[in-house]
Amino acid sequence: MPFTLATWNINSVRLRAELVARLMREEGPDILCLQECKSPVDKIPVEIFTNLGYTHMVARGQKGYNGVAILSKLPMEEVEAHDFARLGHARHIAGRLENGVTIHNFYVPAGGDVADREVNEKFGQKLDYLTEMRDWAHETVPEKSILVGDLNIAPREDDVWSHKQLLKVVSHTPVEVEHLGAAMEAGKWVDVTRQDVPEGQLYSWWSYRARDWDAADKGRRLDHIWATPDISNAAHSSRILRPVRGWDKPSDHAPVLATFDL
Repeated sequence: MPFTLATWNINSVRLRAELVARLMREEGPDILCLQECKSPVDKIPVEIFTNLGYTHMVARGQKGYNGVAILSKLPMEEVEAHDFARLGHARHIAGRLENGVTIHNFYVPAGGDVADREVNEKFGQKLDYLTEMRDWAHETVPEKSILVGDLNIAPREDDVWSHKQLLKVVSHTPVEVEHLGAAMEAGKWVDVTRQDVPEGQLYSWWSYRARDWDAADKGRRLDHIWATPDISNAAHSSRILRPVRGWDKPSDHAPVLATFDL
């Protein structure tokens, strides 16, 4: 049975519950993975989503920070929740569908403003998180798995508005790209978005700091959908919903979608 999956850093699920509901009504993904929910699980406004057919949820939350949730029209059971780098953060949750597909929803640490772990603890935590993601993927990722989320790294030169100008900016530095690549290789993950859209500039995030984000278009592709090789060829119709970034009181991220014929 085909299903469409979306991933979106919502930047507060309670503040933007109506935007989530709008996406559900207009796009109707079967599964919606949210990051940066900034809410304890029991405070997520599930009734709004249940009324739109999203009757299943697995989630990890905390007050005011981080938080990940998977909302699904399809039956799903929770199977994993990891605290990589032992940060005590709600940054990972995984659910398994009845067809055996496991969906991992990640919110990788942003890493602060300075790309030097000697002076910026947050950058070190980000690299440690990615290292543990690598080790976990190498040891435990089964077949029929999908990994999505705000990975807070734009790995390719055409995933940012200016490769040259962002080489020393957190999210596109060579050391971050190397760590993300190692995590990808360990799980033999396939970048589904770039499998479908192999060439050209592609962004999913635009800073709030830009006076006119759309005109400036200084974006980065921080949000990703990956799949294990056994199901990656079943993915198609990848797209980033750029117009959502222009909705009223938006997140600074746009949803990323893909359909899987499984």
